[in-house]
Amino acid sequence: MSFDLNDAQPQMMPSGDLIPDGTFAKIRLSIRPGGVNGSVPMDAGLLKGSTGSDAKMLDCEFTVVEGSFVRRKFWQNFTVAGGKLDDKGQSKGWNISKASFRAMVDSALGLSPKDMSEATKAKRLIQGLKQLDGITFAARIMVEPASDPKYRDQNRLANVVLPDETQYAAIMKGETVEPDPVNAKPRKTAASSVAPNAPAWATDNTPAQAPRVVTSVPWGQPQGDAPSQSAMQQPTPPPAASGPAWLNG
Repeated sequence: MSFDLNDAQPQMMPSGDLIPDGTFAKIRLSIRPGGVNGSVPMDAGLLKGSTGSDAKMLDCEFTVVEGSFVRRKFWQNFTVAGGKLDDKGQSKGWNISKASFRAMVDSALGLSPKDMSEATKAKRLIQGLKQLDGITFAARIMVEPASDPKYRDQNRLANVVLPDETQYAAIMKGETVEPDPVNAKPRKTAASSVAPNAPAWATDNTPAQAPRVVTSVPWGQPQGDAPSQSAMQQPTPPPAASGPAWLNG
């Protein structure tokens, strides 16, 4: 008996190694449900609650699907409820989150971000955040430095690569693209704002949380239609539908 190793997959890199800063890759988003309801029935039990605020987050796992770092993963939370409001009474972070989600759809479907035809606009309509589960798109990955040397740096989504960008076609074909490092600076800690002679108890050594993206209600739903706080915290069984085939394929 013999074992033919010729058709074996490339070896995986050690899990402790980060994907290099500025790496371009084709990645897939998977949502990790946290038991907290969203503001539409489809998102029942989909969100994750914050322990330090009223924020509700979408806990996302990103997996590289092609290229040198295939099967490598990183994780990132996108807040989808709670947080500061702008002068119009809308969640500041939701605008950032919505822009990221739109970019993912444009990248996945090959839509020009400048295309505002009715047919293209219809493709950007989703019935719930659940429909983003499984979306595959081109991305640039960054290394986010830890704010404290006791903690490790982490990979994050730097930006979604859109069809009108030069790297897009090669990324979607799984080809190697020259990295474009972000060189992000370490996050500031609460302790950095404490006066030099402040007593030890005034220094906050709690690890800084990753930047969060905030929203009040999914995808342009009128704010007045958002469910109450108690309603969002009572998980109910999700519906059988899992989202459009064009997004989850």
